[in-house]
Amino acid sequence: MNKEEIKNLIPHREPMLLLDRTEMGADGVGHAWFQIPEDPFFCRGHFPGNPIVPGVILCEIMAQSTCQLYPEVFKDHLVVYRGMDGVKFRGMVKPGDTCETTCTLVEKKGSIYVCDATLSVSGKLCAQAQITVALTPKQ
Repeated sequence: MNKEEIKNLIPHREPMLLLDRTEMGADGVGHAWFQIPEDPFFCRGHFPGNPIVPGVILCEIMAQSTCQLYPEVFKDHLVVYRGMDGVKFRGMVKPGDTCETTCTLVEKKGSIYVCDATLSVSGKLCAQAQITVALTPKQ
């Protein structure tokens, strides 16, 4: 999916739309990419002279990437965070880096989806988490 197709699934818009494109693998693993801008608003004070993408932004990138797992279901609902477990940060992400995420569905219970997600830059694992999202009615 390109950025416009992603906008049909999730309500996020610039500057908080943190996916450039997604691709669903035949093995059921979702892949997504996002190039961190050279001067993103979230790095301006984190940290002056040595900008590092905040961990909460990495979590948001991973969470947004789950939208592709079941687009036919997600497009008709507002998908919201329900929880995150096992969050680990293993490497720094800097402005200009291209993040690649992978996500897989671990469990589905009614309107609750539990997904494993990772975020890497140039093949190096930078973040991982188990993300739980819930489908809610669109308003």
